[in-house]
Amino acid sequence: MDGTILLFLLQDGITNGAIYALLGIALVLVFAVTRVIFIPQGEFVAFGALTYSLLEAGRLPGTVWLLVGFGVAAFVSDLAAMRRAGPSLRRLAVAAVSDLVIPGLLALVAARVAGRGLGAGAHFALTVALITPLGPLLYKIAFRPIAAASVLTLLIASVGVHLALVGLGLVFFGAEGLRAPAVSDLMVNVGPLLVTGQSIAVYVVTLVAIVALWLFFERTLWGKALRATAVNGLGARLVGIRTSFSGTLAFALAAGVGAVSGILVAPMTTIYYDTGFLIGLKGFVAAIIGGLASHPATALAALAVGAVESFAAFFASDMKEIVVFSLILPVLVWRSLTATHVEEED
Repeated sequence: MDGTILLFLLQDGITNGAIYALLGIALVLVFAVTRVIFIPQGEFVAFGALTYSLLEAGRLPGTVWLLVGFGVAAFVSDLAAMRRAGPSLRRLAVAAVSDLVIPGLLALVAARVAGRGLGAGAHFALTVALITPLGPLLYKIAFRPIAAASVLTLLIASVGVHLALVGLGLVFFGAEGLRAPAVSDLMVNVGPLLVTGQSIAVYVVTLVAIVALWLFFERTLWGKALRATAVNGLGARLVGIRTSFSGTLAFALAAGVGAVSGILVAPMTTIYYDTGFLIGLKGFVAAIIGGLASHPATALAALAVGAVESFAAFFASDMKEIVVFSLILPVLVWRSLTATHVEEED
């Protein structure tokens, strides 16, 4: 291996690692706030990529019907919760707006926009708008009713949600793979490297997203509420923070990050309805290496995962996935030997 090949492999690893960093940060956020190890994070990536690719091809994405269906299911879940807690016109109105009106309006906008050739920017925004509400709706349906369950129970539920979403992906998007056009034909020579416009877009969007998340957590009231819930859920409830709202917001952010990641991935490889699982698992490896607690550590671990994947693909392409997922083993062994057991919060 000469220096040029080494640089190309590092460039490819950094590009992939930037995507894994976004996914890892989203996984850490969801786990810190809700204690859910969110296996279906990769499905948001796949749905985002497929939605963007279909919009770019001038077709109405199946995400529209998926969003409306989730909205109806979430409204039924809200009605059941209100029946147990007692009738409330205000809660009924809020549920109707968030579960039925907003998904319906987004579906109507998508139906009007699809096929009009408004450009990548409009399709980017519409994709994020369609995918982001899926997170809160999914939280209402699958996780909010069992929010007080153990981490193991939540993990089992998360696996079940993943399997359900894969099946729904096949129904609403079909088995055909899709790939979006690159955002730019730009080519930049950096020494011996040829950096594409798509790679530059990945770096810029990832950096902007990470900075935006940092500003959100540091400068906004909602961000500080999420941080308080992550540090101590019981203490957050005692000072008046609605932890159910924190969970809804965490899932919305995770879905939005997944949508952005999917849009960035769509021009780089062909995406199928079940592709997101492997991509999400690599973000999960980075989150585990980061301890499911530290966002900076997770981002650095994601870059390392991307680099290892790139070099493994060069030296042993048939063993690439095994090498990447094996990174988690020494970390788990080390943490099991050094960490003290902590009882779950009642």
